Amino acid sequence: MTLDQLQRIKQWHVAHRHERPLEYHLWDAVLTLWLMGWVGWLPTLAFAVWWAAPLCLVGTVAPTLYVGWRLRAHSRQRLRCDWLPA
Repeated sequence: MTLDQLQRIKQWHVAHRHERPLEYHLWDAVLTLWLMGWVGWLPTLAFAVWWAAPLCLVGTVAPTLYVGWRLRAHSRQRLRCDWLPA
């Protein structure tokens, strides 16, 4: 995902945070994992802590995985996703 896409989704969640607080906090958690994944690469590589590399990888792709999961659930009509146009 691009930073522009992340920003548009975040802006939608901020605009609708009172109507959908769970989605707002869930997206914040996803962005926190994404940031932790990117920041975690430096100590992982600098200190050769190789067990942390898979965790960093999952963190860096967390927004893409979450959006993909939401799109799939929306297409199966199991979960409504109002921020898709964003």
